[in-house]
Amino acid sequence: MLKIESLGTSTARIVYSKDDQSILSLPTHEVLEMFKSFGLLLFRGFGVTYEQMKEFSKKFSSKFVRDPYRQIVGSFDDFVQLVDNGMDEVLPHCENSASPFRPDVVWFCCGVPAAQDGETLFWDGVRVWEQLGEPVKQLFISKRVKFKYNFDAEHWKLFFGAGTTIADVKQTLNNIKDVDYQIQEDESIYFEYTCSVVVKTKFGNQDAFGNSIILYYQEPLYDQEPEVSEEVKSHITENSERVSFEDGSPISHAVIDEIKGVMDKLTGVISWQPGDLVMIDNSKFLHGRRAFQDEQRQIYTHLSYLTS
Repeated sequence: MLKIESLGTSTARIVYSKDDQSILSLPTHEVLEMFKSFGLLLFRGFGVTYEQMKEFSKKFSSKFVRDPYRQIVGSFDDFVQLVDNGMDEVLPHCENSASPFRPDVVWFCCGVPAAQDGETLFWDGVRVWEQLGEPVKQLFISKRVKFKYNFDAEHWKLFFGAGTTIADVKQTLNNIKDVDYQIQEDESIYFEYTCSVVVKTKFGNQDAFGNSIILYYQEPLYDQEPEVSEEVKSHITENSERVSFEDGSPISHAVIDEIKGVMDKLTGVISWQPGDLVMIDNSKFLHGRRAFQDEQRQIYTHLSYLTS
């Protein structure tokens, strides 16, 4: 019988090792049922390495995807990477939710925790949505958002896989609803993706605030310069904002501040220990991290789609 405890005030759980058992010995069905129920599992005391994370995740996964901006660990085909470069704070987000390629599971494995700070943070998107004020909820129910970014050739080739051609990318994107794109002369892709910030959880079909608008949000510059012309406002909006409403109108400071206020009260914390493994439902939980000042910190990550 596994020892399980609550992790913070959300549905997340800590699963403890019994008698130094291997993570690979855990029954797949039991783990999957816990994952469906709780949405975030922290496995502690199993002494998991990134190689074991890879083997364990294969038990549940049909496909892996790579974040093109992260450093690859091991061989190119392993799909194991180090987490984001740098030591800065990472704001709340769901992985790849600014695109139509959202994976089901985000995996993290701790090799070396930071000597101080550097905790991974998480937020239950179902609870965030429940606690937002009704005007904000109605705003996001009635209006979708649009993410805008450039995807350079080096990175989209990593994302789509070795050997992918422009023709392959066109064929993929042309078949996806709510995507607009332009291929530039240097083979970079200007990409727009329109979606709701409210998603249905993969398990339970609950409404969740599961998105990356806090990560992508940039303050509209013209809010601070009210005397500029409408033409300048339009130019600034087009070139400075990475997320807006579908009609191009900006998301207001007040709305973003309300979201942050709710999330501040619901922040969960993973204080890393060596060998920890975390399994996150990417339709329900957002995640981020605290800044740190330790170059030795090593957290590995893996992104996958669950076996149907």
